[in-house]
Amino acid sequence: MNRKAIITWLLIIFILPVVYGQKYGTDSLRCVENLSLYKINFRMWKDYNFSQEVIDQVPVYQPWKWVFENCPLSSQNIYVDGVVIMKYFFENETDSARKDQLVDSIMLVYDKRIEYFGNTSSSREGLVLGRKGIDLLILRPERFHEVYQILDRSVVLEGNKSTGPVLVYYFHSTINSARAGLIDSSLIVENFDKIMGIVDFNEKQNQEKEQERTEWQGIRLNIESLFEPFATCPDLISIYKKKFEQTPDDPELLREIVKMLDKRDCGNDPFYFDIIVKLYDLEPDPESAYLIGRMLYRKNEYSKAVEYLLQATDMADTNSRADCFLLLADTYRNLRDFPRSRSFAYKCAELRPNDGNPYIMIGDLYATSASDCGSDEISKKAAYWAAVDKYLKARSVDPSVEQVANERISSYSRAFPPMERLFFHDLKEGDSYTVGCWINETTTIRAAR
Repeated sequence: MNRKAIITWLLIIFILPVVYGQKYGTDSLRCVENLSLYKINFRMWKDYNFSQEVIDQVPVYQPWKWVFENCPLSSQNIYVDGVVIMKYFFENETDSARKDQLVDSIMLVYDKRIEYFGNTSSSREGLVLGRKGIDLLILRPERFHEVYQILDRSVVLEGNKSTGPVLVYYFHSTINSARAGLIDSSLIVENFDKIMGIVDFNEKQNQEKEQERTEWQGIRLNIESLFEPFATCPDLISIYKKKFEQTPDDPELLREIVKMLDKRDCGNDPFYFDIIVKLYDLEPDPESAYLIGRMLYRKNEYSKAVEYLLQATDMADTNSRADCFLLLADTYRNLRDFPRSRSFAYKCAELRPNDGNPYIMIGDLYATSASDCGSDEISKKAAYWAAVDKYLKARSVDPSVEQVANERISSYSRAFPPMERLFFHDLKEGDSYTVGCWINETTTIRAAR
């Protein structure tokens, strides 16, 4: 017998039984028998959509349990299928104590999967812990702190490979644990920062894959909405300053910072202004010009604001352009350039015909100009007629401004000339009247009530 043949026989006699025994346990024949039986029967369960009649006649649990306890290395599917089997029993169980036992059994199946197959990519510890934590939160929401501990470990191990659902459930459990006083509330901010770093990574990795990118954008919105009640301006600025210092030339990050700080009304912080100026330097487009113009407006630097807002009127988005026109109208109002203010208010109304705010603004312009647009007691009050016309228009196109419009109508109607003064000037209610000055608009004569 040659040397190769001798080695082959030695493997058969000494090595293979050891390996076979490790996989199938001490009673390998019975293991293989039960493994085959549970697999065939479980496939039948699924084929018949877990029909109760089939489940009653086709045994799965006993052969599965024998394999699980006696030859745990025989197949990774023991653990994948085991979770499904236990969940079926859980969903169809009415006794609460028994349901608790089944949840614990599910958790044990996950733990054993890690123990015996944790060195494989499909059963690596972080991945399996993620699924374990999600199942526990769904089946037993009151065990949220245990979930937090499981998913915290999962995210540490998986890092950027963490799945979107794991991140959402992780943040849910973080918030619940903090509310219960089981972890420091500062971890809400810390974990938000950590999670959003993973989301950022995956969004960039999937730029060319529309479905994946959309899914990650949905995860971002979900987590941001969860974080919103807890986000204070100092917390957000602390988070985003670190990100900004790491990648100061990333326009996508800068837009994200602006969006989040806008949501929380943090626009008065100097950091906010630094970000929008940097964004404009990197991408001097209409959108970034609008952000600078709006910031200067908030700082009452109206002349500077106009320079940027005029650049922003070319924004592609119709609603954003309408916002810009309305802001320009108010900026020119503050500069007391009423004709330009009215012009931009009308531009906004053209783009948003159901928005009453442009008409409220024009009415305010007319009311402010009243005493400057006349030479006698009638002409000095005529602008109030034109102002009320605009408030009536605002109310008619936009129910949301009805209260504001009514308050102004009530206030300025009291400033109309009294009936005797109209009679003295040979004017009659209901007749037309052209208001002079820059207003130059025809209105209807009305008396104070």
